[in-house]
Amino acid sequence: MVVFPKAKINLGLRVTGRRPDGFHDIETIFYPVGLCDALEFVKADAGMQDDILTITGYDHGIRHEDNLVIKAARKLRETCRLPYLKIHLHKMIPSGAGLGGGSSDAACFLKTANRLFDLGLNKDELLKLALSIGSDCPFFIDSLPALGTGRGEVLKPVEKILGGLYIILANPGINISTREAYENCIPEKPGKSLSELIKNPVNEWKNLIKNDFENYVFTRHPSAALIKESFYREGALYSSLSGSGSTVYGLFPEKRDPPGDLKDFVIYSEVI
Repeated sequence: MVVFPKAKINLGLRVTGRRPDGFHDIETIFYPVGLCDALEFVKADAGMQDDILTITGYDHGIRHEDNLVIKAARKLRETCRLPYLKIHLHKMIPSGAGLGGGSSDAACFLKTANRLFDLGLNKDELLKLALSIGSDCPFFIDSLPALGTGRGEVLKPVEKILGGLYIILANPGINISTREAYENCIPEKPGKSLSELIKNPVNEWKNLIKNDFENYVFTRHPSAALIKESFYREGALYSSLSGSGSTVYGLFPEKRDPPGDLKDFVIYSEVI
């Protein structure tokens, strides 16, 4: 079975408070994009006592036991009869890039394994399992545009507002620690909700919709800030860091070549 877990971008990301459980409350709009990994898995040979995972493409040396697909498989086995598997993951979504690649891989594995092996889990059970793996993992169960609050797991559908725009994703090759990004972000209660702000024209978002992680990431990694500046210089309607970084995206009114000074950083582009 081969499936293709999609990446996401964040339209705004506001850290609104610290929680007693050690996590943070946020407000963001998750939006899927076409960049995807490829995930293949089949039953392991008889007698195997563990999953076998191979990774190609972007591989930052994440240990076998820390890979979120492996964690998802082990979570499933706590309540379901899941055979051991041979898993191949081809990474086109960089790790630590703010695009949700690991969470998307895990969520896609959960729902595909549930269907393939007739595990009988309903959507609420899949969402609960996904949340136990990562705060943004529940979004990828459906992978449809949604306002995320709480840890990011409280999801409310929003309209597909980017239709016809051209997006360019650029990554400076930096792996951002999500934990460090949160530790260096000061929570603040917002005024208007993002669900209201995105109703404004996209070319007005620059002064309305912010990612609270940009101050930390751009100060520590100026190359990411330069990508955003380049996008605006080349006519982007809106540009932002995605998630806690390090990918920066630009939204353009029509298809175009990526800016020349970003040719080494661009990892994906498409008409959404």
